[in-house]
Amino acid sequence: MEANLPTTAKTIVITGASSGIGAATAGVFLEAGWNVVLLARRLDKLEEISANYNNALSIACDVTDENLVAKSFAQAAKHFGGIDVLFNNAGIFPVGSRFDQISLEAWQSSVDINLTGMFICAREAFRHMLSNGGRIINNGSISASTPRPHSAAYSSTKHAITGLTKSIALDGRDLNICCGQLDIGNARTELIENLIQHGGEMPTMNVSDAANAVLHMAQLPLSTNILSMTIMANQMPFVGRG
Repeated sequence: MEANLPTTAKTIVITGASSGIGAATAGVFLEAGWNVVLLARRLDKLEEISANYNNALSIACDVTDENLVAKSFAQAAKHFGGIDVLFNNAGIFPVGSRFDQISLEAWQSSVDINLTGMFICAREAFRHMLSNGGRIINNGSISASTPRPHSAAYSSTKHAITGLTKSIALDGRDLNICCGQLDIGNARTELIENLIQHGGEMPTMNVSDAANAVLHMAQLPLSTNILSMTIMANQMPFVGRG
């Protein structure tokens, strides 16, 4: 697609789009006819996903670099004429460690990517949505309310995302900018596969179900907001004694 080509399709920016939930979500939105901007550090992986679509734009971007994020969002807005939705998805799950054994490096990298990176991307999307409104969907986790063992760094950042989501929703209310959080439990991705290898089999759901939940939230009119949605593998021990 040529830059500045007029289009009536809506545009979504997806961070962490090179694998896992981000890649699955990009595929669902591309098939649904949306303009999709795929952001991640691995451009080659993004281009593999977007190769057969003319409604896709792949951009190499480190979400912790605010200047690079600003340039990437500006490029996306110029290419497709604006940004309607952000799926704020980029994140890491560091190697599990008991609390006293967590290194400062592991803690800081979790905060930098899972929290600060989400803040930077949400702030840039918010700025692009000031004139016409829009929607920000933050990928939380069921760890935002119920942590796994040995996950203090990850779980702390996901708890913080809940506060960030509510603050964005409040500040965006009078500007027609919605913000909601999707808490996903055990979608079958590379991350979950790694957890299974190290901790044994666990109940999972198809990653496409999580991606379709993002699409549902994105398609709502701006007069409606899902502030928080949980989607999870039905058999996972999350509710009650399980």
